[in-house]
Amino acid sequence: MHNEQNTTSQRQNRTKEHLKQALIELIKEKGYHTVTVKNIVDYASYNRSTFYIHYPDKIELAKDLLASMLQGLESSVGSPYVPGRKVYTTKLNAPYLNIVFYIYKNRNFFELINYDDTLPGLHIQFPQMILKIYKEQFIFETINNIAVNMEYFKRYTAYGFYGLLQNWIRNGFKENPDECIHEVIDLAKTHIYSIEYIGNKEEIN
Repeated sequence: MHNEQNTTSQRQNRTKEHLKQALIELIKEKGYHTVTVKNIVDYASYNRSTFYIHYPDKIELAKDLLASMLQGLESSVGSPYVPGRKVYTTKLNAPYLNIVFYIYKNRNFFELINYDDTLPGLHIQFPQMILKIYKEQFIFETINNIAVNMEYFKRYTAYGFYGLLQNWIRNGFKENPDECIHEVIDLAKTHIYSIEYIGNKEEIN
């Protein structure tokens, strides 16, 4: 019985994945507001009733797509770090910026920022998620311990990082992830002395 449930949930996940991929492709093709449920099921080769088992409408599918991708972004950040251990920016290397690899791996989705009539909320929630990660998961130390308003500092660096990512995505990922990370680290060294990963507080409690 347990195996049957597993198979069912795997099948459901696969169906949802296909519907999400169809939505991504159709947004690129014709713009979010023009896409209909019929377009989505035709593209994914399902029937309407299958769609409605999973989502009441296109809006909920779009919300699920955005939430799952941004959650994945948040989860991807911590894996290279040891909680509570400082990493000096002079010692930073590519694995510490796992977030860049995550974006590259899911570039088909993140390319949606290049479109005007795109996934609702993407342009606002993507940079907000980077800021949330900086605020909740990291402690930064400035060069020479210069006193700064840390909330402003995190906002400044988070949106600066987002600007670089946006540029990378807009330019069609011309540099490979390692080259992109190299640029980010070089810039970080100019104002960040060390980074300490404190993890996700919710998971600790």
